[in-house]
Amino acid sequence: MPEGPRPADIPRLRTAVKVYKVSSIITGTFLLLLVVMMVLRYAFLVDIELGGPDGLLALTYKEQIVGVNLSIAILTVHGWLYVLYLACDLVMWRLARYSFARFLFIALGGVVPLLSFFLERRVPRDIERRIAAAERAGERQAMAS
Repeated sequence: MPEGPRPADIPRLRTAVKVYKVSSIITGTFLLLLVVMMVLRYAFLVDIELGGPDGLLALTYKEQIVGVNLSIAILTVHGWLYVLYLACDLVMWRLARYSFARFLFIALGGVVPLLSFFLERRVPRDIERRIAAAERAGERQAMAS
């Protein structure tokens, strides 16, 4: 497969990068919340309760929760946000014509804490570099014709 995006795909790729940047920050934030929730759940055997008898937010044993179990909400929201993150990754992979290994590495950003914040800076820079190279190649090709 040739290196770099096709010239016709560049506008869609730029849009996909914008959506990816937002989704990676939001997914990364919920992943950090998920890590905190998992530590509370498995190390201290408590879940985060919202609106229960002990106040707005409380750490409560799972069986004693009468309000909203915020731990379950964090799990669910992160799961759906990760689906969005993967969809953005898939679109960028296809349009930027990345290798499958790079797709998998970017996908890890939604499951490895803090990685999405690192990738949110690195991936768009790399894609802009690839876009610039594709545009230069297109200009050279137009001049040669």
